[in-house]
Amino acid sequence: MLSAALVITLALVVMALLMNLYRLTIGPDLPDRVLALDTMYVNSIALIVLLGLWLNTKTYFESALLIAMLGFISTVAVCKYILRGDIIE
Repeated sequence: MLSAALVITLALVVMALLMNLYRLTIGPDLPDRVLALDTMYVNSIALIVLLGLWLNTKTYFESALLIAMLGFISTVAVCKYILRGDIIE
């Protein structure tokens, strides 16, 4: 039962990633693209955690934490660049 649920959720997360990729490429404004990229980070973290559950290993959880940190820092940097035009003051 758990393996079937994992396969279904993996497919749904991959579909969500594809929809975010569509919004990233076709997005009408720059803030829409930034939000799509941020959502892609969240979905990729979910995908990696699900893959770690499916393969029963702890290595994937550490990589999910690294991606979460990089995603947060990059989102803050892009938002700061959009608002001020400069990242480092």
